[in-house]
Amino acid sequence: MRKIEDITDNLPPMLSGKELISALSVLPEYNPEIVNASAAERLMALSDIYRIYVPSKMSQEIYSKLYLALIRSLQKKCTSAVMQQQRENFKAMQHKSYNGGIIGGSDSFSIIGSSGIGKSASVFRAIQVTTDSEVIETENPYAKIIPVLVVQTPFDASTKGLMLEILRRVDEILGSKYYENAHRKKSTTDTLIGCVSQIALNNIGLLILDEIQNVCNSKNGRNLVGSITQLVNNSGISICFVGTPECKEFFSKAMHLARRTMGLQYGSMEYGIEFIAFCKIIFQYQYMERHVEITDKIIEWLYEHSNGNVSMVVAILHDAQEIGILASEKELTLDLLEKAYNNRMELLHDYVEFATIQKPQKTTRKKKNKQQSNGDFSVNNNIKIADLVKEAKESGADIVELLKKNLTVVEVSV
Repeated sequence: MRKIEDITDNLPPMLSGKELISALSVLPEYNPEIVNASAAERLMALSDIYRIYVPSKMSQEIYSKLYLALIRSLQKKCTSAVMQQQRENFKAMQHKSYNGGIIGGSDSFSIIGSSGIGKSASVFRAIQVTTDSEVIETENPYAKIIPVLVVQTPFDASTKGLMLEILRRVDEILGSKYYENAHRKKSTTDTLIGCVSQIALNNIGLLILDEIQNVCNSKNGRNLVGSITQLVNNSGISICFVGTPECKEFFSKAMHLARRTMGLQYGSMEYGIEFIAFCKIIFQYQYMERHVEITDKIIEWLYEHSNGNVSMVVAILHDAQEIGILASEKELTLDLLEKAYNNRMELLHDYVEFATIQKPQKTTRKKKNKQQSNGDFSVNNNIKIADLVKEAKESGADIVELLKKNLTVVEVSV
């Protein structure tokens, strides 16, 4: 039986803090002399802006979650229950009676966030930092393990479609012929689940299902999630669901679905240190003839027109410079940003709610008339209502007449 350290030692050490931020960051090399190049060269270089990756708190949390899930999954492969589960999975493939779930599910979790906030980019960047290679090879016994396999959920939430896609992706990486064999034999869905469970048990560490919101709008959604649960129980691998907030309502309908999809949830960036730092970094990549410094007004404008959605910020800055270069403008201005937003992003206008930026306001002290601690109200600085009431009682005078003498009183007939 292979030892735990034989597999986990093939992974890079887990990072945290400044080391993790440095490892996750992707900042393409920028040559300031590019501003003197031709318009064509500057337009070509402008595409580097899409390669920039500035890690956020979300990035660090996703990295930690994926790394620890992968470790737990690999540890499962080092137990004596693996061989028993392999025999049971083979029985399932032969349509024989079997006892499923011997090894049990390692864990499953979700990463849910709005479109464009960078969750998929964070997932793929975390995978690159977590693994040194696409395949881990062990000698005793000999095996090839894919640390992290990313598969997109079928648009129609087809269980068979998902199982075949997993086989196809495994074949791409390992050079096997699982997909070809399954397609040639016209395997049933149950057979495919058993086959994929066996392959996942032997060759997959962490399975990531992207676009999991596809299960919400399909009648096959519940069946697919049930099949995935069976896959987890029969393989022991960790599974990560990545999708948009619309899938939260679907998963919260049943206890077993909610339990399987607990995890991380994110929205757009709030206006603060993180967003300001992101804007300052990306604004350094300028390809127009004159370099301009970013101002608080520009940062606020970017936030108001993106709601803190980083993909929209990148798109606006890219398109604004593209428009400026093509129009032979000299520098990046707020007018160019406005043109990029109005002309290039019109289809997104309905999804952008202009965010109000809360700023600390200066308070000025105002002089207030001091009132007596007994709660008496003054008609003016000298006469109090309580004194007028007392005078009316003692003299038998009409209180309304007394009030008229000291302030404006309007009588209303009822």
